[in-house]
Amino acid sequence: MGVEVEQKSGQFDVAKLGLALIVVVAGIAGFYFYADQSLLLRVVGLLVALSISVGLVYATDLGRSFWQFAQGSKIELKKIVWPTKKETIQTTLIVAVMVLFVGILLWMFDSLLMWGIGQVTG
Repeated sequence: MGVEVEQKSGQFDVAKLGLALIVVVAGIAGFYFYADQSLLLRVVGLLVALSISVGLVYATDLGRSFWQFAQGSKIELKKIVWPTKKETIQTTLIVAVMVLFVGILLWMFDSLLMWGIGQVTG
């Protein structure tokens, strides 16, 4: 019996996602179909359609799991220790100096190889 409930729930979820897609497409089509109406009314209608579709998506297992993932991500972002402005500038300068150093080193190596090949080939 549990399998039947899961299958029905899964079928309803697919139906809800399909309906949400239809509502979004209808909202966008309505926005352009009523181009002669006020922009404010068209935007409000589009926002209502998007809100309805978000509600439909949230009513599915996929939508709820995505919302939980987003909430967990938000919590994890608060745990990050971001570098200070001074640390960022210092790190950027170190990277720039190293890139310049390696570039000069590679240019010297390339020049040495070109000189050696020139000596060998005449």
